[in-house]
Amino acid sequence: MIRLRWTFTFTFLLLLLPTGLLLRDPRPRAEGLERLLGQAALLQSFPAAPERPVPALWSQRLGAAEARRVWRQQRRFWWQFWGGDGDAGAFLAYQFDSASPQPPNGIRVDDLVVVAANPLAKQLLQDQLKLAQPQRRGLEQRCLQRLQQEQAVFWAPLGLGVLAGSAAPFLQRFQQGCLSLALDVANLGITGEAAAASGLLSAPGPSAPAVVPPPLPAELLLEWRGPALEGLLQGLLSRQLIREPLAARYGIGDAQMIMLGRVPFTLRLRPLAQGPFQTGLELELAVSGDRSPWNQMLAGIVEPLESQGLVATPSGSKVLAAMKWRQQNGQVVGGWRWTLAGSSSPELLLFLGPEPPAPFIPVLRRPGLGGSMQLRLRPAALAERGLLPPELPKPVQRANQLSLTAAPSLPGSALSQLTGQLQLQSQ
Repeated sequence: MIRLRWTFTFTFLLLLLPTGLLLRDPRPRAEGLERLLGQAALLQSFPAAPERPVPALWSQRLGAAEARRVWRQQRRFWWQFWGGDGDAGAFLAYQFDSASPQPPNGIRVDDLVVVAANPLAKQLLQDQLKLAQPQRRGLEQRCLQRLQQEQAVFWAPLGLGVLAGSAAPFLQRFQQGCLSLALDVANLGITGEAAAASGLLSAPGPSAPAVVPPPLPAELLLEWRGPALEGLLQGLLSRQLIREPLAARYGIGDAQMIMLGRVPFTLRLRPLAQGPFQTGLELELAVSGDRSPWNQMLAGIVEPLESQGLVATPSGSKVLAAMKWRQQNGQVVGGWRWTLAGSSSPELLLFLGPEPPAPFIPVLRRPGLGGSMQLRLRPAALAERGLLPPELPKPVQRANQLSLTAAPSLPGSALSQLTGQLQLQSQ
């Protein structure tokens, strides 16, 4: 009995001692990253690779010699992020090393060292971190886990606005989110989630299978497909500055907005080799049911366009009417036409620029999308024409192909699951 009692006591002490040491000196887990997430417009994580050259940001923030020394000690992940003040530049964050002196523009944020570009940016971040911050939950908590465990990128509404530039109003459903990045030979795999608002607490639904569509052909620069036009235009049509002129000048009021918002669409951008336009824009709408409201809406814009000096040229048949709009010199600048494919619903094609090449081949009926939106584009070709937001990362601007599918996490959910692929240019 005495031997058994001593055995129990010894075992208890063996368990108690390491537990006490762990509680006193817990293993670093980048807890400071949670505080930084609340201050970041854009935040990226990178796996440590001490055998590779020192990244330029490290040398800029630490100096060449100190950057080499600290870089060789990295074993897990490091981060860079931009705050709400774009002029502050990028911040560098890495795991705290008690043996290293604090950099001149560096501060300690829990278990991380964060280095600013200058003293002013450092002070701004210190002031912001003093404010009370809520605990990260829902989408933000899941994004935080991605950033701690793998190469990923997180964005807030401000960061999306900077990256997307003038295209930001079309991305209303993706205001906040994160993506995990996985490089495979010449392709960068993309998986993640995004929401239409910050701080969404909804849990994700079942993971959607990754769908990699075929590459976009050379005769197109961009194709965007979706189950409802509202998903594309809600950022624009929610603005009174746009809604009022549409209603007053062209008779497109609330009823027409609802009708437009519900229809499945395909938006295409086509390169043009000659003429005054760089590209032609086509919007194909899969209209179902009675076409009378659509024809009334189209008829209502004839007089306003003619008052601006455009000349209407009707064509087509009584059943499948069409219209071209020309400048006074005869140059076609836009138009619309109805088309039917077999026994399916009619489709309305609206275009800006010259009329799309005939025969027109409907593309809305490709299977496999369901309620998802799918974007395909050729970034390098768009960038060559100055049509890509200049703030996008250089690897994106130089890529041959980019595809991205956004599937609703659950029916009617504001949360979207994202999958895609970036086809990098071979060097």
